[in-house]
Amino acid sequence: MSSELSGDQQTTTRAYFGMKFGLMAMVVLAVLQGSPVMAETLNVWFGTTTPRGGASEGIYHATFDTESGKLSPATLAAKAQQPGFLAMHPNKPVLYASSGNGVTAYRVQADSTGAKLVEMGSVESGDGGVAHLATDRTGSVLLSAQYGGGSTTLYELAEDGSVKRRVQVYEHDALLSPAGSGVVGNRQDAPHAHWVGTSPDNRFAFTPDLGMDKVVIWKLDPNGPSLTHHGFGEGIPGGGPRHMKFSPDGKRIYLLNELALSVTVFDYEAKAGTMTAGQTVPALSEEIKAKERFNSASEIRVHPSGKFVYSANRGHDSISVFRIDEAGQMELVEVEAIRGGWPRNFNLDPSGRWLIAAGRDSHTATVFEIDADTGELTFTRQTQQVPTPICVLFSK
Repeated sequence: MSSELSGDQQTTTRAYFGMKFGLMAMVVLAVLQGSPVMAETLNVWFGTTTPRGGASEGIYHATFDTESGKLSPATLAAKAQQPGFLAMHPNKPVLYASSGNGVTAYRVQADSTGAKLVEMGSVESGDGGVAHLATDRTGSVLLSAQYGGGSTTLYELAEDGSVKRRVQVYEHDALLSPAGSGVVGNRQDAPHAHWVGTSPDNRFAFTPDLGMDKVVIWKLDPNGPSLTHHGFGEGIPGGGPRHMKFSPDGKRIYLLNELALSVTVFDYEAKAGTMTAGQTVPALSEEIKAKERFNSASEIRVHPSGKFVYSANRGHDSISVFRIDEAGQMELVEVEAIRGGWPRNFNLDPSGRWLIAAGRDSHTATVFEIDADTGELTFTRQTQQVPTPICVLFSK
């Protein structure tokens, strides 16, 4: 047999190795540029409201392809009553859900049919219905905010991630008298805690209170565990603080004002644990608000790049897009319809390329692509049915 290759064989060999090295070069270039080589599939969890005779049975699960932006149909992951807001343990496969007057932990379990949730136990809040919950950065404690009770509750977590015990309920009306700002009648006559979370360094916890027009700041000891009142962040009169998020560098806080439908930017001093109010930017114009009978802001998110902030508008059923300049100033650049009804919640995937908006009244989850340069949203025509969704949570 001849060891020499024919002309056709030489051409084929050169083409093969050329293609092989070309693909290798593309992979190396993608890695150097920080681009993903392969698509990632994420879990998407939907917390829901479960009214009597309603469509929802509890917590739902779907998967999301970060390359194509495709959201799978949602399936029931666990039957539950009023599992409105959800949170993940920072380093264990454990999901937490508000459950009426308490919190419930679930172990995430994968099988041939998808991801399921196995209940690990529940603990009462000690002060009625839970509006929001979050773990600290280490996964040592869980915190919840009670809207009706106007309080923050601290729970100790066990080694396996389950809720070990309720440590203490901290009543907001004990911090200030009178506690309600009284600016907006029927909404601000008493404290109404609406969100809870921790600082990037885990030294402080924060509870925006709609009734007080303040953010309650706590000194957090996750090892004690304990909370100690540290001070307040002062919101705008009648704003109705609802949710807040930190900038990626931890230097700013973006506070969503539910009643005023606006966002207030705070400078955050990490060492002192203080927040100083600066610019407030409306999410909708007065003309647009006047056309809707009911309008209120619901959720706020910060893009991983720190260049954009997003807030949701119920009634107008839209997402407002804000651009952040190098000086930290906000500018409203777009208001995008969610193609659904009553966006109680939305979330961005970890890459910051996609946004999923939950339409509670339309029973929908809609997918938008985010422009990396402008932050603006493009509807991808990807919509899935989810019964009365009010929370969207990504996990790996």
